[in-house]
Amino acid sequence: MPLRFHWRLPLGGETSPITRVTMSERPETGLPDLDAQVSFCRRAEEAGIDSLLIDFGASKPDPILLAAALGMAARQIKFIVAYRSGLIAPTSFVQQLNTLSALIEGRFSLNIVAGYSTAEQMFYGDFLAHDERYERTDEFLAICRGLWSRQADFSFSGKYYRMGSGRLNTPFMSPDRPFPEILVSGSSPPARQLALRQGTCWMRLADRPEVLRAMTAPVAEQGLDVGVRMSVICRETREEAVDAGRKLIQAAESATSIVRGAERQFVDNVDSKSIKATFDLAESEWLTSYLWTGAVRSHGAPSIALVGTPEEIASAIMDYRSVGVTQFILSGWPKLDEMIFFGRRVIPIVRVLERAATRHQPPYSEAAEERFG
Repeated sequence: MPLRFHWRLPLGGETSPITRVTMSERPETGLPDLDAQVSFCRRAEEAGIDSLLIDFGASKPDPILLAAALGMAARQIKFIVAYRSGLIAPTSFVQQLNTLSALIEGRFSLNIVAGYSTAEQMFYGDFLAHDERYERTDEFLAICRGLWSRQADFSFSGKYYRMGSGRLNTPFMSPDRPFPEILVSGSSPPARQLALRQGTCWMRLADRPEVLRAMTAPVAEQGLDVGVRMSVICRETREEAVDAGRKLIQAAESATSIVRGAERQFVDNVDSKSIKATFDLAESEWLTSYLWTGAVRSHGAPSIALVGTPEEIASAIMDYRSVGVTQFILSGWPKLDEMIFFGRRVIPIVRVLERAATRHQPPYSEAAEERFG
């Protein structure tokens, strides 16, 4: 199957590079920005993007409602709806998602997150520890999948949930699947095990491909997709790409101590192993010739980035493909410009490289020189 490329949907008012801390404090990020976001959806369709990630968090609009509004306005693009267990009863959750599927023809997948910020989880009334949240999410998804199976009089009894027998009248509506794809996020062993039991894809933050190989192989062998979440800084020359990364950091330099101090405090107060591990990786600015951590300590863990020319970025993506990665949730600065450039210059090269790898053709420089110059 071809590699799948997803992109993060901009928040309300997000038109220029801003840090994670700044983004969470701006009041407009808590509101839908439908005109701008619908326009972004249509540009994503043109760029060859598979789905747009709609994040979940207390500083953002509800992702299910936002997906409904955007999906009815943009008729092709799909969405990745992020959500957390423990915040809603699984039966109500499936009822909402099934209704969403009827409104937008099933054009969404589910990104289930067990939670990373203890303070925010408690704000939502969730006081479970890290590993317990994954145990509860296992039961949560077991109920969801049982309801999607539409077996008569489905019931459930577990440690965290009890549900009497019943059946929802609103089904999951999709021409391709009886239930949405389930992307389970997290880099910890409990997250990977949850993906193996209940998911269709294990989604984690990026690391060097050789580091991922041992962890991704068992997942791929079970028939699941493996995805990585990262950012992209792509320019026509490597010098331009590296310079763009430097300017991204310089743009926040006037508040560097505040921004980096706030990000350090945020990382100290989360119990997400993947966020902490990525923050630690940023002690080395370059993990490979293309994998840059320079923005992680000011812009957050998903800012670990592929940096280089279109050919270099495409080659790096193929390195991840070689260790079993099949899906990518990407972002850039600004999101729209980077997405358009990625769709125009990188995806076509990746498709040529995929065909060459499948057919054992010569590498890009020989197989695609005439097409791409």
